[in-house]
Amino acid sequence: MKIAFLVPAYNEAATIRDVLERIDALGLDRQIVVVDDGSRDETAAIVRAYAAEHDGVLLLEKPNGGKGSALRHGIPHLDGDVVVIQDADMEYDPAEIPQLVAPIEAGVADVVYGSRLSGGRAQRAYLFWHMVGNRFLSLLTGLLFNTTLSDMETGYKAFRTEILKSLPLTEDEFGIEPEITGWICRRHLRIYEVPISYYGRTYDEGKNITWRDGFRAVWVLLRVRIARG
Repeated sequence: MKIAFLVPAYNEAATIRDVLERIDALGLDRQIVVVDDGSRDETAAIVRAYAAEHDGVLLLEKPNGGKGSALRHGIPHLDGDVVVIQDADMEYDPAEIPQLVAPIEAGVADVVYGSRLSGGRAQRAYLFWHMVGNRFLSLLTGLLFNTTLSDMETGYKAFRTEILKSLPLTEDEFGIEPEITGWICRRHLRIYEVPISYYGRTYDEGKNITWRDGFRAVWVLLRVRIARG
């Protein structure tokens, strides 16, 4: 299967080339679509130079609008059989991609979530209230959609490409994560989870998500649950 990597990036000059090199080190039949979301550093220039050296790397540039707007901007350009959302900050290790996509390649899954909360992989001891928020949102997802997802806010997701392209996504910022989860649960797709490592960043190291995004996530889950269609 050809795997398309969708990489939203905002001020990730310190890590973006490492991410691209680690993807290519896997030796996969792949496409890489990087969406530079109005970075103020050298992110776009680094990707442009990498694309000049490697085939199958597409750089899209847009004004800053948030992670959701970057993902939505990149989705129409995907041409792989499977798409993996790969953050540019190295919180998630591309070396674990083969395990993430394996259930789709085996024909048993439509969507696979990489779970930071199911154990079995290296985990940085990170922010307590972020963990509480993630567990609460996963519990709420279970109640609303009758699912057992342990980490609905994970940034590591793999999809059959036609599924991601079919979702009616509208969120511009981090609300895109619960929006994606709500719609795939609404459609009763075959969802699997695999444990992943998590190399989380602190706010001083560049982490952007805040408690306000948690409240937005609750609203988005409720909105999708009661939406028509």
